[in-house]
Amino acid sequence: MQKIAPFLWFDNQAEEAMNFYVSIFKNSKILEINRWSEGGPMPAGSVMGGSFQLEGQEYHVMNGGPHFKFTPAISLFVSCENQEEVDYYWTKLLAGGGEESQCGWLSDKFGLSWQVIPKQLGECLQDKDPAKSGRAMEAMMKMKKINIKKLKDAFDGK
Repeated sequence: MQKIAPFLWFDNQAEEAMNFYVSIFKNSKILEINRWSEGGPMPAGSVMGGSFQLEGQEYHVMNGGPHFKFTPAISLFVSCENQEEVDYYWTKLLAGGGEESQCGWLSDKFGLSWQVIPKQLGECLQDKDPAKSGRAMEAMMKMKKINIKKLKDAFDGK
């Protein structure tokens, strides 16, 4: 078990969320599902919580009811090597009712925020030439899903 791991509070969709996330990321698996026993606050046999791994990162989940909701103040960052990966994760994470946001951010159908970011974005934004990095920033600010070609074209002044 990891010393520190994110803990995600769902109303009653923890098992559905674990299955959804594990279906998207290749090196992933559900580690444990815990169910309520007789006498608990939820129906016996329903999912109380569990844990899963995405690309080696462990997460814990709980069905805690409608008391707390996700906000964009916390997001999961997906580092992508190329446009194909950006497109894949963007499409998969939006499936079933997610919502696009700005600058590579989206929220999935459970309301959890994700950043789907190509490594090229960081390279462009951190360039030592302020004109190039400024053009890249300006281009990014107009995007929802990051388009690497458009980003690089802006960076290069095209």
